[in-house]
Amino acid sequence: MHEPKRDELTVRQERVILVGALLPGEDHGGEAPLDELQRLAETAGARVAGRLTQKLPHIDPRTYIGQGKAEELRDLCLAEDADAVLCDHDLSPAQVRNLERVTEAKVLDRSEVILDIFATRAKSRQAKVQVELAQLEYTLPRLTRMWSHLDRLGAGIGTRGPGERQLETDRRVITRRMAHMRRELADIASRKVRESAARSGEFRVCLVGYTNAGKSTLLNALTGTNDAFVEDRLFATLDTKTRTWELDGSHRALLSDTVGFIRRLPHHLVASFHATLEEAIDADLLIHVIDVSHRDCVHQAEVVRQVLEEIGCGAHMVLNAFNKCDVALPTVEADLLAASLPDHVRISALRGDGLGELRARVLHLIAQRETRVTVRAHCGNGRLLALLHELANVLASSSEDEQVTLEARVEPRHLPALRGAAGPSDAIIVHPAAPLHAAAGKA
Repeated sequence: MHEPKRDELTVRQERVILVGALLPGEDHGGEAPLDELQRLAETAGARVAGRLTQKLPHIDPRTYIGQGKAEELRDLCLAEDADAVLCDHDLSPAQVRNLERVTEAKVLDRSEVILDIFATRAKSRQAKVQVELAQLEYTLPRLTRMWSHLDRLGAGIGTRGPGERQLETDRRVITRRMAHMRRELADIASRKVRESAARSGEFRVCLVGYTNAGKSTLLNALTGTNDAFVEDRLFATLDTKTRTWELDGSHRALLSDTVGFIRRLPHHLVASFHATLEEAIDADLLIHVIDVSHRDCVHQAEVVRQVLEEIGCGAHMVLNAFNKCDVALPTVEADLLAASLPDHVRISALRGDGLGELRARVLHLIAQRETRVTVRAHCGNGRLLALLHELANVLASSSEDEQVTLEARVEPRHLPALRGAAGPSDAIIVHPAAPLHAAAGKA
């Protein structure tokens, strides 16, 4: 019998059949069960030739969808001249092998499709290392089933004899490579810790959201740059970008974009991309970008909330930005989302609508974070007085003889500069900071 070739886990330029097991209680939101898998397949470059679904109380441990449905899938693959089958759940090695024997087509599961997309989209060294580590973690337990040619080298069940020795060699190579990747990611993480410490006084804002919600477009619009890659596809960007967001004359924030979330994001991908997601973990504020033009916006917002909980951001302050309002039609889902998240800002990152209100909301939160200071300076210290008016919000001032007293609010990151400009007879009194209220809500 023809054995499908599995030495390359790719779906590019192939005709594929989408397959899904419909399980009790599984939530697909407002979408048809395989709609998101189809968008993933198209993002990976495949051409969808057909769909097949099967209602089941649980996933079949041998063939994922049951023997009868697997034979129906074989006939559909023959009729559509399909090269591969894409399954909407993660499969065990045995399920992959059994389905391939029945259909005589390459079988890929959901994680393999996402990994393929990530591999093509990774640009920075960090993203490439993270993708490779995730691929190796996925591949290692599947070596016996993937190397189907090796079972013909031995003299027993599976891969005994020379094949067994080859598998052990491959396992050792992959294990060593994974250890090297983890060390490199640890070095990257260490650098990020140092970079984070260097900007600890900055107000850090991180854009989070479902993939294709418009985060990169919003990053470009808020920072006045065009270097964040934008495309109407899932996982258009993987690399975290951080840019300076000038809020007004005396306030700015560091604005970061992150990899988009998705329903059933594979756990090994979350683990591999932990260094990327640390931008969200370390942020002072998360802006949750929600595509309200999508019919599944309620479910997508819930998926993001769950992933934020998973990576340790459940208690972070969140400002919800309802994006693509210029093309969103009134729907029950959008009304339900607005009712559940009443403290939101409606924007269009593409047209620029609502960005002023978004900026004002962030400025309000920064004002709550600012420290109140009393500065007593000699009137001849023009450098300190000019710096104070440039970096702080001066609330009141008074003068007596040759001394000027000013009450101001200033971001903590500016205090070293003010102290450096103070003379021996000047005084900067820092008052206890007020707590940052959760005016934007919780994740």
